[in-house]
Amino acid sequence: MLRVGLTGGIACGKSAVAKMFAELGAHIIQSDATAHELYRPGEPVYEEVVRRFGREIVQPDGAIDRAKLAAIVFGQDRVEELNKIVHPAVIERQAKWISSLAAKEPSAIVLVEAALIFEAKTNGRFEKMIVVTCKPEQKVQRFAQRAGIDEDAARVEVERRTRAQMPDEEKIKRADYVIDNSGPLDQTRHQVEKIFGELKALADS
Repeated sequence: MLRVGLTGGIACGKSAVAKMFAELGAHIIQSDATAHELYRPGEPVYEEVVRRFGREIVQPDGAIDRAKLAAIVFGQDRVEELNKIVHPAVIERQAKWISSLAAKEPSAIVLVEAALIFEAKTNGRFEKMIVVTCKPEQKVQRFAQRAGIDEDAARVEVERRTRAQMPDEEKIKRADYVIDNSGPLDQTRHQVEKIFGELKALADS
C-alpha cells in the first residue's frame, strides 16, 4: 500500500483534486470529514473541545458550530490548542481505516487530504506528499463563493487562516509533487493523471 498526503493552503482546491484522484482509483480520506465525526456529541473529542472552548460553540441541537469555533480558535490564536485535541484522534481513526484497507488491497493508493500535515509534523506517516497551490486572489474568490460571503470578508478570513499555516512556498519545498490549480480544471486533471501514473507504478512495485 502507498500512503500519500495531500495538502495545501485554504481554498486552493484540495477537495477537487482529491476527487480527481478518486476517479482514477485512489482511496481518499478527508481529514475534515474525520474531524466532523469526532465532533459529534458523545465522542471524547466533542466533550474536550466544548470544555476548552465553551458552551457558546454548541448549537441548540447539540452539535458544535464550526464557524463559532473557528472564530474563537483563529481570533484568539488557539489553533495549536485545538490541534492537540483533534489531530491525535483523527490520526488514530484514519490509521484503523488504512490498516483495514491494506488487508484487503495490498497495492492500494490511499490519499489523506488534510490542511495541516506539515504544520502538525505528521508528514512522516506518508511515503509521498502532494501540495496543491493556486494564486492568492483565487483563494479569496473561491472561499467567498464557498462560504457565500463577499470578497472583502473572504479576504479577511483567508488572511487570518493563512497566518496559522505554513507558507505555500515552504510547503512546495517539502513536496514530492506540486499541483498548480490556478488554471482550468482540465490542466489540473492532466497534472493529476500524470502523478497518479507514477504513484500507481510505485504501489504496484
